[in-house]
Amino acid sequence: MELRALGSTGLRISPLGLGTVKFGRNRGVKYPRPFELPSDREALTLLELAWDLGMNLLDTAPAYGESEERLGRLLRWCRRDWVIVTKVGEEFHDGESRFDFSAAATRASVERSLRRLGVDTLDAVLIHSSGDDLHILEREEVLPVLLDLQRAGWVRAVGMSTKTVAGGLRALECCDVVMLTYNLSEREEWPVIQAARAAGRGVLIKKGLRSGHLDRRAGIDPIQASMELIFAEPGVSSVLVGTLNPAHLRANVVVAAEVLNL
Repeated sequence: MELRALGSTGLRISPLGLGTVKFGRNRGVKYPRPFELPSDREALTLLELAWDLGMNLLDTAPAYGESEERLGRLLRWCRRDWVIVTKVGEEFHDGESRFDFSAAATRASVERSLRRLGVDTLDAVLIHSSGDDLHILEREEVLPVLLDLQRAGWVRAVGMSTKTVAGGLRALECCDVVMLTYNLSEREEWPVIQAARAAGRGVLIKKGLRSGHLDRRAGIDPIQASMELIFAEPGVSSVLVGTLNPAHLRANVVVAAEVLNL
C-alpha cells in the first residue's frame, strides 16, 4: 500500500492501520461476538501478514489490556519500521475504565509505554478522551505534559482520540493528530476532517467499520461502502481496522486498494 503523510508530522503511514485492542482485551468491548485473546503465535502471524500486505501502522493503548506489553514482546520477532500510535489518560483494570489526566499519570504512562514497546521514542501519543474533550484539553495537565515530552524528544506527534466535534476542532488548534469516529452511520465529525485538511493535521479514523456492526441487509457490500465513504475525504490519513482473522484482514486490504485505485 502506498504510504501517505500523517498531517505535517513527518510520519508516513499506510491507508489502513491495524488496531490491536483484541491483542490484549476481551472484556468491556462492544464487538458483536465474544472472542478469545490470540496466542503469541497467532498475533505474530497477523502482524507479519499486515506488514506483507503493506500496512505499517499499529494502534494500541494502555486501556487495551495487555496490548502494549504483548506488542513489545512480539515486535522483537517482527522487527519492521512500524509506526506505533499509543495513548494516555485511560486505564482498564478489573473490568472497568479509569481516567487520569494529571501530569504525574501522563508522564508515568509515557515512560511505561516506552518500556513496554521497547522503543526510545513514541511515534504518536493521543489523549484517550473520557468524553469531556474540551475540559481535558483546556483544564487538565495532560496536554502541556505531552507537549513538553515532545520537545524533549520522547514523543514525535501529539494528538487526541476525541468524542465530540468541538473537541476535535479544538484538538486541531493545539495537536498534530486527531483520531475520530466516522462511518456509514456516524458522520457527525465530518467537519473535523475538513478542518484538519485545511490545517494540515493528521486524521486517523476509528470505528470506520462500526466495530463489526455493519448493516449487511441493504444489498451492498458494507465494507466497500464504508471504505468509499471514508477515502472520499482527502483529509483522512488512515483507517484503523481491528481483527484477529487473517482472511478479514486480507479482504479489508483488497477493498481499500480497489477504492484507492492502488
